[in-house]
Amino acid sequence: MLKKTIKYVDFNGDEQTDECYFNLSKTELTEMEASEKGGFENYINALIAEKDTKKIFALFKEIVLMSYGQKSADGTKFVKKKVVDGQMIRLRDEFEQSIAFDELMMELINGGDSAVSDFISKVIPKEVSEQVAKQMASTKA
Repeated sequence: MLKKTIKYVDFNGDEQTDECYFNLSKTELTEMEASEKGGFENYINALIAEKDTKKIFALFKEIVLMSYGQKSADGTKFVKKKVVDGQMIRLRDEFEQSIAFDELMMELINGGDSAVSDFISKVIPKEVSEQVAKQMASTKA
């Protein structure tokens, strides 16, 4: 899980600071892997090889929004939906409309590949991140 402090100026001209949380569960990662023929990693590699910046941006935006949520006070849940006026809403929808989202996306885009890979490595479960790092190290050896 990643806790990110995002500072921005709101539409009233006031400085704001938001503490935002991002996390992808093992189940969500498995679902992403199963969603693409040949696996999610192959899909990403194909987009990179094609240099399809529109699809790469859309995919990264989806990962940011998909990972957004709120950590429960007791630390046992990562909440991504809530009931408002009897309707279930996704927290990501509110976040996408915020200046904080815009600031985060610009920070990641302007930070280049290292900012994006750092973000992704922090939103996936630690043991998954460690496993990926080991695989990367073994392929370089």
